[in-house]
Amino acid sequence: MNAIEVNGVCKSYGRVKALDEVSFTVGKGEVFGIIGPDGAGKTSLYRILCTLLLPEKGTATVDNFDTVKEMKEIRRRVGYMPGRFSLYQDLTVEENLNFFATLFGTTVEEGYDSIKAIYSQIERFKDRRAGALSGGMKQKLALSCALVHSPSVLFLDEPTTGVDPVSRKEFWEMLATLKERGITIVASTPYLDEVRRCDRVAFLDKGQVRGIDTPEVILEQFKDIFNPPGIEKESAGHTEQENVIEVEHLVKAFGNFHAVDDISFTVRRGEIFGFLGANGAGKTTAMHMLTGLNQPTSGTGRVAGFDIRTEHEQIKRHIGYMSQKFSLYEDLTVSENIRLFAGIYGMGSEEIKVKSEKLLEDLQFADHKDDLVSSLPLGWKQKLAFSVSIFHDPGVVFLDEPTGGVDPATRRQFWELIYDAAARGITVFVTTHYMDEAEYCDRISIMVDGKIKALGTPDELKQQFHQPDMDHVFTYLARQASRSSD
Repeated sequence: MNAIEVNGVCKSYGRVKALDEVSFTVGKGEVFGIIGPDGAGKTSLYRILCTLLLPEKGTATVDNFDTVKEMKEIRRRVGYMPGRFSLYQDLTVEENLNFFATLFGTTVEEGYDSIKAIYSQIERFKDRRAGALSGGMKQKLALSCALVHSPSVLFLDEPTTGVDPVSRKEFWEMLATLKERGITIVASTPYLDEVRRCDRVAFLDKGQVRGIDTPEVILEQFKDIFNPPGIEKESAGHTEQENVIEVEHLVKAFGNFHAVDDISFTVRRGEIFGFLGANGAGKTTAMHMLTGLNQPTSGTGRVAGFDIRTEHEQIKRHIGYMSQKFSLYEDLTVSENIRLFAGIYGMGSEEIKVKSEKLLEDLQFADHKDDLVSSLPLGWKQKLAFSVSIFHDPGVVFLDEPTGGVDPATRRQFWELIYDAAARGITVFVTTHYMDEAEYCDRISIMVDGKIKALGTPDELKQQFHQPDMDHVFTYLARQASRSSD
């Protein structure tokens, strides 16, 4: 028996066909994956199935209820975790849960049995604001909010993007228990290990279903997208011995809590340095100190030759920075973004003009220079954001989870840009939750409980901890954390 039936569904936004004659079925109690590149139409499909959008053509049913004619019945029966928004950051854990329970016409007390296994793990933090939770804890809260009314079908739109590998594994273990309770789960994800945990997957591309089968069949059939050849990584011999980052006994304390607890390391010019750790390990706090956004409690550090305590304004002018959460102004055009950031970095108008033309040509964006950034595919935005961050030829570029939520082929293209930058002598300081990307780094540090627990090349770390790959190294170390990931 089917829990979901989609027949010939179409949805357009102006001239863009988001969904083009999409058809598939999902069996009751099945874990069904919807995978594909950014802009494939996944979110539009979720919104139609959750009755938040109307299809222009075709029909869809959830638990035999029509998504157009029987919206109220469907809304009682589905849970939805959207990719970009599912929690109110300024409300506490308990306030978020109560809000969603009220929204679905129930109470936390009535629905507690359906969320107990998950919510009990974070209940002791019920008075903490959602915005102050780690990525893994936000996941558990968002899932609890989506389950509080005991839905029969759960829709998850890239729920683990930006979350460390250990928390991702725990999340999918929670989904396995929900499947045992007979809940139908429809999930999208850019992580191949998560794709393989689905019973079946549909590959959606440019609004069309290009294949539906088991994960193994689809990943093999479309391996050019999901399993592109790895980048031929040269040895770290191209790096120079000059240190561009020097950190000694760095500490950042918030009261009695040491977010960063006495870390020391150096990074050489032209090196690709991976800065890894589970959510809550202290990576972001450390990066904020290195980029001049925060002051250390104690210890010393120099970036591009400048003291992080006293010369943070000079540091900002000599580094590049790209964040997963914000890198470009969506309501400005491609050219306007380039000019804006170049001006912020202190470049002259003639230099900006010459370098802008070359950049647009190199990226093959010349025909799109007047397009709004909001209209670009995610992979294009990433390439542009990275290129803008190194437009002024900084000594160091800091990349904070730059490839979150992106398909493997696009991520590979992004790393080719990173390699080109490193070859030009730019030091790349990168955080990532993709462990295949960790293999591309010259050296890696892994933080646990605010301390650096491992530092070396990928091969050195695999040998040191007797693990077959970086995913196993990371998991082995992250599971030793003693403090809560809060």
